[in-house]
Amino acid sequence: EVQLVESGGGLVQAGGSLRLSCAASGFTFDNYAIGWFRQAPGKEREGLSCISGTDGRIYYADSVKGRFTMSSDNAKNTVHLQMNSLEPEDTAVYYCALDVHGLGYFYWYEYDYWGQGTQVTVSS
Repeated sequence: EVQLVESGGGLVQAGGSLRLSCAASGFTFDNYAIGWFRQAPGKEREGLSCISGTDGRIYYADSVKGRFTMSSDNAKNTVHLQMNSLEPEDTAVYYCALDVHGLGYFYWYEYDYWGQGTQVTVSS
């Protein structure tokens, strides 16, 4: 059974950093798209970064470009999201997700499997 488990969330001061991890099992990342999303109360789910299943490249939303860095370790079926220069507006539940078709990019509804989410709270 496919499992995605996020970790690394917590409470951090504005300007600080966190590193999120997503451990996957039940599949390999080859030909899959993996994405990071977040959702704050009362706001729409927002795509942050993804590894394309078609070209293997990493893409970033403009809102996090230059602050967040996504990386992968395919041998361990693990992806990470390094988050720097965090702001209170970054407070949200962060999710990793898998798109078996490899085409999801930042469209959350194209993803097939989701982790449980990890809370990130940034204090000012």
